[in-house]
Amino acid sequence: MIDSDGYRPNVGIILSNPEGKVFWARRYGQDAWQFPQGGIRHHETPDEAMYRELLEETGLLPEHVKVVGKTRNWLRYRLPKRMIRKNSSPVCIGQKQIWFVLKLVGSEKNFNLSTMDKPEFDHWAWVDYWHPMSEVVFFKRDVYKKALSELEPLLFSKVG
Repeated sequence: MIDSDGYRPNVGIILSNPEGKVFWARRYGQDAWQFPQGGIRHHETPDEAMYRELLEETGLLPEHVKVVGKTRNWLRYRLPKRMIRKNSSPVCIGQKQIWFVLKLVGSEKNFNLSTMDKPEFDHWAWVDYWHPMSEVVFFKRDVYKKALSELEPLLFSKVG
């Protein structure tokens, strides 16, 4: 499902543990790290897609997490020209994403990266909140910065 501007609807997930570290995962068979993310199917809401992607990519169920918040608007990134499949129709030039921030309320034992026949990730780690900015692929950096900036106050709100 590609919108009229050429963007594929997608969700991104920032999952934190009780210490405020975030889940950072390595793409299967690659030296590329990212947050869980995935496309929204035509019959799904962003919330439904987020829970489906969470299960598919981490093995976590809704009862293992608490939704803290999500971005107010779509955040977009364009694919590099070399990655655009010009012979597909419609042509997808990038993704528009709603980002969610979640807190793990279950156990690390609930993680299972092999829930799908073709797992998305083969390794994961807890990292500092802003660490992904130094490792994510260059064309996603602006979206990561916007998502992390908008959602940080929800995760680390100062009381008093």
